[in-house]
Amino acid sequence: MSTYVVHGGNLLTGEVRIGGAKNSVLPIMAASLLNLSQTKLLDCPNITDVDISIEILKHLGCSVHREGYTAEIDSSEINNFEIPLELMNKMRSSFIFLGAMLAIGGKAVCGYPGGCELGARPIDLHLKAFKKLGVRIKEKGGYISCDSSHFKACKVALDFPSVGATENIMLLACKQKGTTIIINAAREPEIKDLQNFLNSMGAHISGAGSSRIRIEGVPSLKSVKKRIMPDRIVAATMMFAVATTGGNITLKNVDCSHLESIIFLLKDCGAEIYTHCDSLDIKCVGRLKSPDTLQTMPYPGFPTDAQSQALASFTTMEGTSIVKETIFENRFNQTSELKKMGADITIGDRMAVIRGVPRLHGAHVYSPDLRGGAALVIAALGAEGKTIVDNIHYIDRGYDNLENMISSLGGDIIRE
Repeated sequence: MSTYVVHGGNLLTGEVRIGGAKNSVLPIMAASLLNLSQTKLLDCPNITDVDISIEILKHLGCSVHREGYTAEIDSSEINNFEIPLELMNKMRSSFIFLGAMLAIGGKAVCGYPGGCELGARPIDLHLKAFKKLGVRIKEKGGYISCDSSHFKACKVALDFPSVGATENIMLLACKQKGTTIIINAAREPEIKDLQNFLNSMGAHISGAGSSRIRIEGVPSLKSVKKRIMPDRIVAATMMFAVATTGGNITLKNVDCSHLESIIFLLKDCGAEIYTHCDSLDIKCVGRLKSPDTLQTMPYPGFPTDAQSQALASFTTMEGTSIVKETIFENRFNQTSELKKMGADITIGDRMAVIRGVPRLHGAHVYSPDLRGGAALVIAALGAEGKTIVDNIHYIDRGYDNLENMISSLGGDIIRE
């Protein structure tokens, strides 16, 4: 099992390019089933969640060729509409394949999804929406069997603006007869990237980026080439890293409009940030000031996927912060590890109180999940001495060689 060895104290300086987004490429890879043809994806990140998606695609009968950051998928020979538990258990996002399989096969079977242990991440919203659209569902022995032969287009109102449920409905409905409308749809940029991908294949979808999405079913879709949007969470991670260490970095290949909540927060803390067409400069001098409160919210609010990194940065800012988590109840799993490094954190009901200390110290810590692992790396970069970050297989799920990115900016980090 690999670990990171980090020696803290170096300023981060230089520039780094942000690659394709994990939260965009995964639903797009599922959507590649729909055209029963060829799909070429550019800026496809080398992360383990993509590796698992490729395993699933191959299991379903697709051929996949990957070279560097380009992935070519041929779904013309798909011959299987069942994903076994051993594949589903590897990744929570695997459930997004269900909508696509139903759209082209009419029937699909899959196990319950796995992934990071962030608490209850119910698929009930997906299944409730599918039932509203006429899908017949049976749950037995850890498997979910679905039949969409009685699909009926209609309006579907989500109880919560779930990203995954919104995407699954889009995948299911885009090749069905009639018009499906999603009310209270998720508004994340990755939803719009999926809409753009599907429309480039010939789908008729509008409204992504708003709370109302309209899907007019079409009988068939065509081959397509798509560049994956930049990963706003990786960009946010690097911004919180330099906020912790100090320094001056430039992020290339970013959409600054996707980072507004991060930019606003860090400016309030004292960071200097300058945005350009597709890049961002951030400069942090001295000890930043803690924000009073931070609350995660669905987009365009502050993203839950950046909360752990923000909290790690707050541990050494001047003052006291209150972080409220409204999406996942177990987003504070990394705080016990941060305490090993000298952080002053009190955890309540979905709330953390962080009292900033001048500096953390090195320790042997364990990544509890993807974003929590990235948070520990951030803390280690600013800490005094040596930190060993274990369980970095979680980090590899969503970060493409994080150590290389940090090293290129002057951080002292190696993989062992």
